[in-house]
Amino acid sequence: MTLTRRQFTGRAAAVAGLAVGGPLSPAFAARNDQMNILCWEGYNSDEVLGPFRSANPGATVRAESGTSDPDMINKLRAGETSVWDLINVNQPWARDQLYPEGLIKPLNKDRFMPYFDKMLPEFAKPYPLSFADDGNLIGLPQRYGPFSFVVNTDVISREMAEDQGWNLFLDPAMKDRYGVLTYDNWNVIHMCLTAGLNPFAPVEGADVDKFRDTANAIFGGAKLLTDDLVAMNTALINGEIDAYFTGGTYTASPARYDGATNIRGITPNSGPVDGKGGVVWIELTSAVNNPDPSNLAEDFLEFVQSADISKAVAFTEGTYNPVSQMGNPEVMSLFDEEELDAIQMDSLADEMGRSLDYEVVTSYDTLIEIYTEARRS
Repeated sequence: MTLTRRQFTGRAAAVAGLAVGGPLSPAFAARNDQMNILCWEGYNSDEVLGPFRSANPGATVRAESGTSDPDMINKLRAGETSVWDLINVNQPWARDQLYPEGLIKPLNKDRFMPYFDKMLPEFAKPYPLSFADDGNLIGLPQRYGPFSFVVNTDVISREMAEDQGWNLFLDPAMKDRYGVLTYDNWNVIHMCLTAGLNPFAPVEGADVDKFRDTANAIFGGAKLLTDDLVAMNTALINGEIDAYFTGGTYTASPARYDGATNIRGITPNSGPVDGKGGVVWIELTSAVNNPDPSNLAEDFLEFVQSADISKAVAFTEGTYNPVSQMGNPEVMSLFDEEELDAIQMDSLADEMGRSLDYEVVTSYDTLIEIYTEARRS
């Protein structure tokens, strides 16, 4: 990204089941009895890969988890289309870069279009960013979540936070009462929204000064800077801070699942882009344009649509997220009340309606330079 969602996280890459020789080793010679996925964490977990291996005895199934969408995409650009069969990244990249550059290929519509019918309403239309401009199906959505900021509702009510939106962090009374979760790309997006700007359109002229002033104000008023969501949630629970800038269902969910339901991701009621002030990330999984494709790639993509595996994808690796497959009653029935509360299912549809789709930040190079200077000061 530019990092994405977990630039959104900045965690170290996790590798599951890779041979000692790495993904370019001779072990990757036979293609129809192996499947290799480049992905965000979760798809590389034993809860997901184990059952697929059991269903395909003798097959070699490997996954590598990345720390940013661009890093994963650059692996394909560097020639690793011959290594990977599937890639799982956030929503703008498939249509804007991967497909136009010939790095991914169309999926079988006859096989996969029926799955949209069982997705949540936001995705069942079907989801537009799953398709290229030429109409080809290029990815299936699964995990997603609103991503704006987080508050302790014992101190700042949900209603007040939603009404104030990003202006909450410009209130002089909030000085030294909030933290900044330093997911840089997301901070840039959110500082644009705080400044009343569209982060996905060019930021030029006087708007650059607005962004600079906002970045200086946000960092100037922050008590805590960290890229560790656990540390940030702990500070919120302990009363060290009352809110943190950049966060959402994804970051609040571990604390909520542990019983701290006063920790809540907030999506503003309004904002500067078509009246919206929130942003949502949505992962798409696509078939890599491997010159020697594996038959197991689309099998795996179909496999993760199943009820048990959809639930495993949603609740794995220590953070919890909704999945588009929750529109299927068989999937929804697997979530208990505590799990649904952890991912804020009570407000999820409304928050989606108030959120923009995450996109590539047009003026990222200019803005990240200003952001970095403000952060250092």
